[in-house]
Amino acid sequence: MKWFSNFRNVRYLLIAVAAVIAVASLVISNILVEDLKLEEKNKMEMWASAMSSLVNAKVNEDVTLEKDILSSNKTIPVILTDEKGAIIQHNNIKIPADADTLSTLMEHVAIMRNKGNVFPVYIDELGAQYVCYNDSSILVKLSMYPYIQLCVVLLFFVVCIVAVVSSKRAEQNKVWVGLSKETAHQLGTPISSLMAWIEILKDKYPADNLLPDMEHDVERLQRVAERFSKIGSKPEPTADDIVTVIERAVEYVKRRSPSKVEYVVDFPKRPLLVRMNVPLIEWVVENLCKNAIDAMDGNGVITVSVSHDEKNVYVELSDTGKGISKSMRKRIFEPGYTTKKRGWGLGLSLAKRIMEEYHKGCIYVKKSAPGKGTTFRFELRK
Repeated sequence: MKWFSNFRNVRYLLIAVAAVIAVASLVISNILVEDLKLEEKNKMEMWASAMSSLVNAKVNEDVTLEKDILSSNKTIPVILTDEKGAIIQHNNIKIPADADTLSTLMEHVAIMRNKGNVFPVYIDELGAQYVCYNDSSILVKLSMYPYIQLCVVLLFFVVCIVAVVSSKRAEQNKVWVGLSKETAHQLGTPISSLMAWIEILKDKYPADNLLPDMEHDVERLQRVAERFSKIGSKPEPTADDIVTVIERAVEYVKRRSPSKVEYVVDFPKRPLLVRMNVPLIEWVVENLCKNAIDAMDGNGVITVSVSHDEKNVYVELSDTGKGISKSMRKRIFEPGYTTKKRGWGLGLSLAKRIMEEYHKGCIYVKKSAPGKGTTFRFELRK
């Protein structure tokens, strides 16, 4: 579980870094926006002053500076109106070709006045006129920049999380595959020896009643080793009757279950052919049955049913055990997660991998309630 704890720490660290970057970006960008707004306000005050000086200038007075100030504005939208709001002049405002010029300009004036972006210009002969202005295109883009940057930070965060998850999953898969293959390899030699000893015993004690049971147990060990050897490789599926496979797996667990565990089965009479790897599907069913027995503390009812529609086959296994809370339903399929004092917590994670990666099916908790039991379902295509 140490790797899972480390992953959560990394995830929280990434969240913290993303939050700091986002907050810092918003704060710095807002400071820049406010500074630029103040600078544009000062420019428009100077522009309004230059306009007033130019209009009120005497005939022979030098107004070169005023003209330079007025012509220097290339980015800030500005509209000059009289006291009654009539449009006198406008600059840096784009008017769509299919729009009414006067209506468009009046809408801009209303927006500018609502923002408080208005300066009076006093003309000696004409009285007060008003300079209305709006934020420049640069300021508008800069105002949008923090939100764009926030989206980039969120994207960075998501990419980092996906990378960490993929890395951990790949590492975890290597561990499970290596463990499975090593287990299969280690079992191979003693199983071969046991098979040889059974043949010797058959020749020496042909009438012994215990030999068939011993042979059956060795075959079981051989099947377990075969299952482990298939983890990490691509098992070849074959078309088999899912009902027979489920029935055989349930029967095997039933013979080894406590006497107080009752089994109820509901299987269709006709065979249902499914492309599958039989040893792995049997492993899934046996794992679910054993988990059900543990959840019931060896006393209760296990119900196994097989149903189907035009495309899929559904296998459900229900117990009358402790149940699973909603908060734990997703975690039960995580490698290493277990509520038992003994156990590695690999059964359900391997079952999920077998169903999803090897058979392109799915497995999930269909329903569960604390104290009332749990129903697992897995689905396979016909």
